[in-house]
Amino acid sequence: MTLTLWGGATGRTIRPHWALHELGVEYEAKLIGPRTGETQTDEFRALSIKEKVPVLVDGDLVLTESAAIVTYLGDKFGGLTPAVGSVERARYNEWTSFILMELDAHTLYVLRKHGDLAALYGEAPAAMQAARDGFNKQVRWAERRLGDAPFAVGDAFSGVDILLTSCLDWARAYGFGLSPALEAYRERHRERPAYRSAAELNYSIRPGA
Repeated sequence: MTLTLWGGATGRTIRPHWALHELGVEYEAKLIGPRTGETQTDEFRALSIKEKVPVLVDGDLVLTESAAIVTYLGDKFGGLTPAVGSVERARYNEWTSFILMELDAHTLYVLRKHGDLAALYGEAPAAMQAARDGFNKQVRWAERRLGDAPFAVGDAFSGVDILLTSCLDWARAYGFGLSPALEAYRERHRERPAYRSAAELNYSIRPGA
């Protein structure tokens, strides 16, 4: 049965698209964007009442949250994730939690909510400044942990590299300056053929206002 991935246009939806392209898995892409009305349809709400993308459908499984989807795909198809119970898997989990909380939800998405989406969530200059300061502080952990290593976990490309690169892309779009090491890491992964094909697909539509 063909997998179906709902969602496009954002830095979060590119993550599962990129994973599927890395794994060479055929799938149907339902390229709907957030805040376009398409996530409020009866068809989509039957999949996820969150009204958020991405959503993966694999047979009877309906899976939300970009990192969960990337990890599931890696485990299912034998790539992108270290073995369960290994030290590398512990590091994978550590990185994933850090990226989702400290770089995505607590900093970059605060800037998104009170900047690009201020008409919906309100202006909050103090929160935005705190988010900028928080990102600059927390990204130092990523810089130190990575050093000059080509991959975040072990000696192979993983789902963590997908998550981290997507956040670094997001940070650059918001005017953050990255260290030379992080910028080199970001550019190296953006040159991967799977990233380029996934990005072309994911960003072929525009997000809602």
